[in-house]
Amino acid sequence: MAEGKKVIKKQILPLLPLRGLTVFPYMILHFDVGRTKSIKALEEAMINNQLIFLVSQKDVQIDDPQEEDVYRVGTISRVKQLLKLPGDTIRVLVEGLSRAEITEITQTEPFIMSEVMEKISLEPVYDEVEMEAIIRKVHAVFEEYFQLSNKISPDTMVSLMAIEDPGQLADVIAANIILKQESKQEILNEFDPKARLEQLIVILSKEIEILEVEKSISARVKKQIDKNQREYYLREQLKAIQSELGDKDGITAEVEEYKEKIAKAALPEEVEKKALKEVDRLLKMPAGSAEGSVVRNYLDWILDLPWDKTTEERFDLKQAEEILDADHYGLEKVKERILEYLAIRQLAKDIKGPILCLAGPPGVGKTSIAKSIAKALNRNYVRMSLGGVRDEAEIRGHRRTYVGSMPGRIINALKQAGSKNALILLDEIDKMSSDFRGDPAAAMLEVLDAEQNYAFRDHYLEVPFDLSQILFLTTANNLDTIPRPLLDRMEVLHIPGYTEEEKVNIATKYLLPKQMEKHGLSKNNLKLDEKVIRDIINYYTREAGVRNLEREIANICRKAARILITNNQKSVTINSRNLEKYLGIKKYRYDMANEKDEVGIATGLAWTPVGGDTLFIEVNVMEGSGKVELTGHLGDVMKESARAAISYIRSKAEDLGIDKDFHKKLDIHIHVPEGATPKDGPSAGITMATALVSALSEVPVRKNVAMTGEITLRGRVLAIGGLKEKALAAYRAGIYTIIVPMDNKKDLDEIPENIRKKVKFVLAEHMDTVLKTALNDKQKRKNLYDIKDKGNDQIQQSSLEHVSTGIKSNLPTIEQ
Repeated sequence: MAEGKKVIKKQILPLLPLRGLTVFPYMILHFDVGRTKSIKALEEAMINNQLIFLVSQKDVQIDDPQEEDVYRVGTISRVKQLLKLPGDTIRVLVEGLSRAEITEITQTEPFIMSEVMEKISLEPVYDEVEMEAIIRKVHAVFEEYFQLSNKISPDTMVSLMAIEDPGQLADVIAANIILKQESKQEILNEFDPKARLEQLIVILSKEIEILEVEKSISARVKKQIDKNQREYYLREQLKAIQSELGDKDGITAEVEEYKEKIAKAALPEEVEKKALKEVDRLLKMPAGSAEGSVVRNYLDWILDLPWDKTTEERFDLKQAEEILDADHYGLEKVKERILEYLAIRQLAKDIKGPILCLAGPPGVGKTSIAKSIAKALNRNYVRMSLGGVRDEAEIRGHRRTYVGSMPGRIINALKQAGSKNALILLDEIDKMSSDFRGDPAAAMLEVLDAEQNYAFRDHYLEVPFDLSQILFLTTANNLDTIPRPLLDRMEVLHIPGYTEEEKVNIATKYLLPKQMEKHGLSKNNLKLDEKVIRDIINYYTREAGVRNLEREIANICRKAARILITNNQKSVTINSRNLEKYLGIKKYRYDMANEKDEVGIATGLAWTPVGGDTLFIEVNVMEGSGKVELTGHLGDVMKESARAAISYIRSKAEDLGIDKDFHKKLDIHIHVPEGATPKDGPSAGITMATALVSALSEVPVRKNVAMTGEITLRGRVLAIGGLKEKALAAYRAGIYTIIVPMDNKKDLDEIPENIRKKVKFVLAEHMDTVLKTALNDKQKRKNLYDIKDKGNDQIQQSSLEHVSTGIKSNLPTIEQ
């Protein structure tokens, strides 16, 4: 071939280095771009007639390639489409136009610009015979490559054979065959079409040799596999012949074995029919059938379930009570309910097992009491955690049409229990969730319904199982997340947090002996008195349960053991003075009552998931225009209570001796300290009202009075929750007079007797009683609360009714 005139065309284009990719002219492809420089080069190309110079990197590991890191020859391409992907990546569609060579790098930042030289033949002259021979050779070699590789579609092959231009033929073939990047770059480097085709013939010939070797290896492997399959077929034939001859290793013997097990299992009639039907299916199946293993698995599940197996239940109430008391302190409601069930079982043998839900904060013993109940009743115990379960099939099982199907957790728990009257603990039932796979809470509706669960059908078994003799216990921290229909099927037993006295008893009788035994200590090695236990409870743990208390006791035991071994001591004594040496500085503090009566500061009581706490509400009034500011991370309900309190005070301003225009002349700022802690709820209503009245009238609030209750616009005091925890918090803070709503009178019985003896509870149904009790008006405005409307005298008299037990000399006096 002789070449005619050539034109050297130079242009400056943005350069985009490619990793592991070579682009040829006439080639359309897309790739992803993520490097900042490359993205900016693309943006420049879109401005500059959509032209960009694509060149391959020598080393794909280099993130920021320089001039020496890329090949000299690349392809001038046109950007046809850009698509922005997540993660700052762009997918770009390009069309290769012509090959060119870098002559100079003109810019490296913020992207690479290069001057490229394009050699264009205007009048190429070929030796037609020689070129035809080369093209035919290329066609023949490529067709042979096509037959061996099976990686190029027939349509592509036809379109390639129709290309007449030698240079285009070479480029298109090189783009469609699988080669190393170096080989492709060699073809791209060649500007002469004839030399390019000759180079392609050499490369294709080498690839054909490699493909022939691969084909030979594949043939040998296939022959070996065929041999193994033939041997497997002959073995199966041998098994069939043995079966016909009466050999016990055949399928007939297996079927007879299943039939014997079904006869002995005493299955219900419907279940037995289903099992025998599956056995007949197994007999008719060809040997080695995949369905055979599914049927065997199903029959094994049927035979493993306790259709008629029960444990002999313990009916001795006294013995059951001793077992429950030995394992757990407190939890009286739970123990009482179990003993009631035992008593009824003696009178009515066919009573269905109750479905109890133990609801309470973490660490109070909900999960551990279940094991003690099973022990007391002599029932097998199985715990099933529902936390995070979000698939209905987890409860009801998968249908057998699915590969790898299996029964749900309920049937699995029964198999594990081994008896049909077991105790199954459904732990953390409030933590279930739902998604596109179904709602497991809906699947639990049948399980936890005594009127339906006598015929519970698992999707896998497809036969009914009687769950009515199962004693189901569930645990939950928060009842609000349990769907109402499911909650309605359970008898809820609320387990409140432990009081300090209860924690001391639990630590002394259970936790300390358990940890000392676990750490190899005895009473002679470790001496620790009750005062230390109280300090650990008050200053190192703040929780409703005793989980962290046990951890801190274990911490003391570990440190004591180390001291005994290291110092060769005989014993370690721990008291309040050296406790910080073992547990570090105190983690918590409890707010104590104010040292003196103060204006605008009232003591409220709050409930938290880890027990009660005191809440000091501060009010400041300043000259202004009537703005009200609320701070302290307050929730919407608490803010509304503050507004209700202000409205009540405005309506009673004259009777309270407060300027009736205070809301126009004064700015009010209500603040609840510990601003980082979110606070909400209506029970601080009367506390905010008392602090507001004190600030506006300049009458101090008594330091030894705490209060809790919701306020209405008319000044009525409404009931609140968590009275037990709140009362304990006030007692711990040294407050011995507590104002509570009249409607909470029924809740006073839940407060421990030792607390009721020392604390005076004032029952209030109106704010008149609250203000009369809480404000100290001896020095100022002595007659402030002599309500002008004498009709209120009766309300005031009835509201001042209070509950007070114990020695009167121990109670703080309230000046009237």
